[in-house]
Amino acid sequence: MPSFQNISLSHDLLKNLDSLGFTEMTPVQEQSLPVILSGRDITVQAKTGSGKTIAFGLGLVNKVDAQLKAPSSLVLCPTRELAAQVAAELRKLSRAIPNVKILTLCGGSPVYPQINSLEFGANIIVGTPGRVLDHLDRDTLNLRSVDQIVLDEADRMLDMGFSEEIDAILGHAKTSRQTMLFSATYPENIRHLSNRIQKKAVFIKDEGKKANLDIEQVFYKVDPAKRDKTLLAVLAKHNPESSIVFCTTKIECDQVTTMLKQNGVTAAALHGGLEQYERDKVMVLFTHKSLPVIVATDVAARGLDVKNLDLVLNYELTKNPEVHVHRIGRTGRAGQKGLAISLVAGEKEAYRLKDICEYLEQKLPLQKFKENLNVPVNIRPKMTTLKISGGKKNKVRPGDILGALVKEVKIDANKIGKITVFDFYAYVAVETKAARSKVGKPKDIKIKNKMLRARIA
Repeated sequence: MPSFQNISLSHDLLKNLDSLGFTEMTPVQEQSLPVILSGRDITVQAKTGSGKTIAFGLGLVNKVDAQLKAPSSLVLCPTRELAAQVAAELRKLSRAIPNVKILTLCGGSPVYPQINSLEFGANIIVGTPGRVLDHLDRDTLNLRSVDQIVLDEADRMLDMGFSEEIDAILGHAKTSRQTMLFSATYPENIRHLSNRIQKKAVFIKDEGKKANLDIEQVFYKVDPAKRDKTLLAVLAKHNPESSIVFCTTKIECDQVTTMLKQNGVTAAALHGGLEQYERDKVMVLFTHKSLPVIVATDVAARGLDVKNLDLVLNYELTKNPEVHVHRIGRTGRAGQKGLAISLVAGEKEAYRLKDICEYLEQKLPLQKFKENLNVPVNIRPKMTTLKISGGKKNKVRPGDILGALVKEVKIDANKIGKITVFDFYAYVAVETKAARSKVGKPKDIKIKNKMLRARIA
């Protein structure tokens, strides 16, 4: 694999990359970084996990002048979750450069603290289209100094109806900018967007592995009338701690979620029809192992990065083989063995399987599900998440929460899992039995000399 040492990056950046364990470039980084660093417009078709964030992140950080308080670059993301992931990666990349400020501007958070942060200045802005445009309309943000603009997951932003917002935002930017467009797919609307907002853009397609060899794929032929029962039986057989069931529409997501709940499965829907606070709660519970099953649309799950995902289930095969690859790519990450199971009903979906086989250049047999379809199902989380009424603004850290739960609530430290601290509140995963016996009712806990309320989320 090619080395980052062969790219024209600053010594501090290269040293930081080495400390982060990034010594060799992925194919998409090898192809795109020289173009990005040259200042040319670029369109990159690459899936999640290809290393694209590091590619454009290095391009942005390499040009940062920390002495300037005005932003030099803007990254637009379709969702708050993806914006948070991108901002976290940029902070890692820029930590070797003193005083670099990276600010996220997303909906679902109060606007006035963001206005105050903008008054102090920022070097890189990462945000969602709606909130960024809101700040532009309020004159609390201007893009006159922005030389680089990145549209991350551009196809998803268009799917979510952000085309007008993107045009309006770019209308505030100077025409001499560098525009970078990253998209998992390259449909006609992305082609038109590129032609509209970019100048002689270099097009790069990640030609890496089409499918992760560490993912075992299983396709079950099912009777359409027994699709729900088969889904339940598959879940009962594998009893996953964390899994995603993919559906094609928001309505189907809600219907499947209701069916699962009625049949002994702790599940929640994740789609574009949810309010931001609902999406945030679902993701916290899922990453804290307090929600074993998410039922999601393709758009809602794009950008979702969950470690140790046990199982991906396709309730129905997608029409697009590329989308199928993105779906199953949620499992089998970081050297782990993954499992993806698809339910195939009728000739229409059999043809979709044929298209997937041709795209992947693999023989993927259609099997009969031989297990009992009437088996009782009981998929419940091993962990329960507590919500604490204090966060970063209260100077609360994960260690403070851990100490208080052990000392005051008498919960064994081994029974406490992931702790996530936000500005005004925090979430902590606790083994279900311990959580319900110790904090079955809301409880006041002394943390950092403050009485904070803990309750089951």
